[in-house]
Amino acid sequence: MYTGPIIDPHFHFWDLSMKKHPWLAPSDGGVQALGGLEKLRHDHLPADYLAASAGQNIAATVHIEALWEFGDEIGETLWLETLDRPAGIAARYIAAAPFGTDRAASVIAAQAAVKRVAGIRAVLSNHPHEPARNFAPRDGIAFEPEFRRDVAKLIDHGLMLELMMYHYQLDGVLDLSRALPDLRIVVNHCASPIDRDPAGMQKWKDSVRALADRPNIVLKVSNIGAYDPTPTEASVTDVALHCINSFGPDRAMLATDWPVAGMHSSFGQLYDEFRRITAGFSASEQRALFHDTARRVYAL
Repeated sequence: MYTGPIIDPHFHFWDLSMKKHPWLAPSDGGVQALGGLEKLRHDHLPADYLAASAGQNIAATVHIEALWEFGDEIGETLWLETLDRPAGIAARYIAAAPFGTDRAASVIAAQAAVKRVAGIRAVLSNHPHEPARNFAPRDGIAFEPEFRRDVAKLIDHGLMLELMMYHYQLDGVLDLSRALPDLRIVVNHCASPIDRDPAGMQKWKDSVRALADRPNIVLKVSNIGAYDPTPTEASVTDVALHCINSFGPDRAMLATDWPVAGMHSSFGQLYDEFRRITAGFSASEQRALFHDTARRVYAL
């Protein structure tokens, strides 16, 4: 099993006293796709990440925007810049921008001016039949001209696009990747297998294979037990291996989604799962999945 250095390319910080994360407030109730959020309602700062990840040989990490208050997207980035943390922790940021609005161009430029910012994330996840599972307010955002206008600006700034999506957004993401072939797109959380019945899982598997056919798309194998009400060793293995086998180790990255993944697992258990699942891969393939692909994608 893998014993080398690890890059965790997907985690979050927040300080609840700042009141910048309305989705974590008890009055909000959160997105029901994640289940109860009680375990997340505490500060998560560098010392907390270091304590959780102790003994895991973490060489570097990538901070992903955490749905900071709309209208103050650059505020999260500037706050991150003030945090005292060891070298490598939050070495790169995936920030936020209000795609499709008249503020988008200025926010993207401001984010790009921060050296650690490697990209911008868009949240497209919308469920047509279960509104409580929506992260995005509507479907079809990836097709909207205003959204595409602003996403195209990332190329000029040398930034990548990260995405949360369900299989319902597949056509839009594929069309976007074809329209902007020079844009690197990183899909989060295994492309979110949200519908856990056999038909839903088959649609998810088909969507992962379709995404893998696009050379400018990379996949994060992150929070592999998410959206599964009863995750088992077999079910998380099936999800992770389908992702890795579809994209290959050079276009797939193992990531935690910490502390969100902590709703169901400890940090050590997450990496124990990853080591078990990838035990059959070669040493170089394991190194790519745990470290090298993320190092290349994020220029670490």
